[in-house]
Amino acid sequence: MSSLRGKKAQKPHAVCIPFPSQGHINPMLKISILLHSKGFHITFVNSEYNHKRLLKSRGPSSLKGFQDFVFETIPDGLPPIDADTTQHIPSLCFSTKENCLAPFKELLIKINSSNDVPPVTCIIFDGIMTFAVLAAQEIGVPSVCFRTTNACSFMCNKHLPLLIEKGILPLKDASDITNGYLDTVIDCIPSMKNLRLREFPSQIRTTDINDKLLNFIMGETEGASKASAIIFHTFDSLEFNVLRDLSLICPPLYTIGPLHLLTDQLPENSLKFLRANLWKEDEDCIQWLNSKEEKSVVYVNFGSITVLTKNQLMEFAWGLANSKKNFFWVIRSDAVVGDDSAILPNDFVEETKERGLISRWCCQEQVLKHSSIGAFLTHCGWNSVMESIGIGVPMICWPFFADQHINCRYVCCEWGVGLEIGKNVNRNEVENIVREVMDGEKGKKVKKKASDWKKLATGLVGSSTLNLDKLVKDVLLSKNSVH
Repeated sequence: MSSLRGKKAQKPHAVCIPFPSQGHINPMLKISILLHSKGFHITFVNSEYNHKRLLKSRGPSSLKGFQDFVFETIPDGLPPIDADTTQHIPSLCFSTKENCLAPFKELLIKINSSNDVPPVTCIIFDGIMTFAVLAAQEIGVPSVCFRTTNACSFMCNKHLPLLIEKGILPLKDASDITNGYLDTVIDCIPSMKNLRLREFPSQIRTTDINDKLLNFIMGETEGASKASAIIFHTFDSLEFNVLRDLSLICPPLYTIGPLHLLTDQLPENSLKFLRANLWKEDEDCIQWLNSKEEKSVVYVNFGSITVLTKNQLMEFAWGLANSKKNFFWVIRSDAVVGDDSAILPNDFVEETKERGLISRWCCQEQVLKHSSIGAFLTHCGWNSVMESIGIGVPMICWPFFADQHINCRYVCCEWGVGLEIGKNVNRNEVENIVREVMDGEKGKKVKKKASDWKKLATGLVGSSTLNLDKLVKDVLLSKNSVH
């Protein structure tokens, strides 16, 4: 057995721990797959709750049998539930911060006590799971923070203490959310011009200086700076000025993205096709898309967390119906407030039966790559934005919370690859913007920009690959990068 341990010990071993939410699991899995292709043994750590959901959606043996790629679990600290829904995100943030360090350290001890796998040589942790830095320090290995949001969002977070010092935050009164105060221009970030307060993470929208979520965001942002390095899921030319300024105040930064373009280049015998969707995917949607003309379908998906009211659901539905465009709409079972069924009215179903498809979940990357997709109506989650940019699909943006507001601002105003729908969604605006993006003059400009950014992103895959190699050499395999 000792000879096996000696043989295994030659392989570097990365333990990868995402925040236990779909939009964080997916990019971490891609980073893990890329490191696996570089010769790393991978331990991928899910929460017990999400592990059960994965087995339910993917099949009971879906997470076994991969050479040098193992799935482990730790509890998330929340009361167990038997459901197929996204957990309450603020509760999950507080619970992981308060409860996950001890079981994570126990898992590392278990791994390092095993003769069947190599000892842990590095830890890659999600940007809001910074307790992992302490665990890495205890076993003397480098820790790398993987930010699943963009660099602009991180820069906003870094400046929250300054906004508090200046008296801009917290809000003076709850009415500040609606009275125009959020349109205050913030001019203290040199690399981000004409930024409005409303474009900062939605966690700032509080009147309480001690608000737990606001302080969680600031604490995790500060905690990231204790890592050996930070990975951003982006590419240099997309956020050049912000990345340049962040590099002056952060540990070494590595831009690696769009991730799907990097995993696409892996050989067929790699783990590039490994997926971790927590809902069962609709595989019939591709056949339906095959029946539609090129760039004729609006793909609608508000991600894994966004929740709509019944009224918002109806406004989007009739806006899509009245646009007379083909659409493929993903509506999660938990996507509508107080309505598990999310049933649309019969007259809507009848009106759109030839040109609309409703599904519970899908493989988004596969859908966005389909030739029939002409636009993406999105919540502006960062994974969705990066996939759209890398594939060249123009966006219609309806941000919901967290970093989605700054993502929307950059998508529409800085990069020119999308148009925004107002917060108080109404069917006429939905209809008009869908028609505009698909057929209008603004739509032509947005499509041209989307095509230009796709070329840039594709052309910079080599640069991201080099950044990954540099991260491996200078940090993950380096004895000198332990903080």
